[in-house]
Amino acid sequence: MIRLCEKKDEESIYQIINDAAKAYQGIIPEDRYHEPYMSKAKLVQEIEDGVIFWGFEDQGDLCGVMGIQDKGEVALIRHAYIRTAQRQGGIGSKLLTHISKHTDKPILIGTWEAATWAISFYVKNGFELVPTDVKRSLLQKYWDVPERQIETSVVLASSGYAKGIYSLKRE
Repeated sequence: MIRLCEKKDEESIYQIINDAAKAYQGIIPEDRYHEPYMSKAKLVQEIEDGVIFWGFEDQGDLCGVMGIQDKGEVALIRHAYIRTAQRQGGIGSKLLTHISKHTDKPILIGTWEAATWAISFYVKNGFELVPTDVKRSLLQKYWDVPERQIETSVVLASSGYAKGIYSLKRE
């Protein structure tokens, strides 16, 4: 069952993110990986900054989460993580489909360039990679990430929006 996460779910969200993010260890740049991958304080800050988390619940336990953040002209998919033990079961696709129905705006997703499994997942679900020069502009405009992360990330746009997304570049 997919449901909106609540304050009481913060610990579960924290655990899911940090369990699933272990997949990045040895894959993303060493200087960008740390444990925990996301601190509790950072999670709370993300929620305060408008990230709304949806969760996939199985037998009363959250096993996957995905956030969406309204950024005016676009919506960002944020922090899409499935517990390691529940991966490859369609939970991510169900969450992405559900969240996508909650906005009529173009959806952007930023992820690590080296996380080829994540890129493949989003492409399989209808998202398209944006060109590198556009990626940089979008990451600077809609995300608050350091230069090193911009260098090592990609951005994907919801189907049909990838070509039109160029107009969203910072002037």
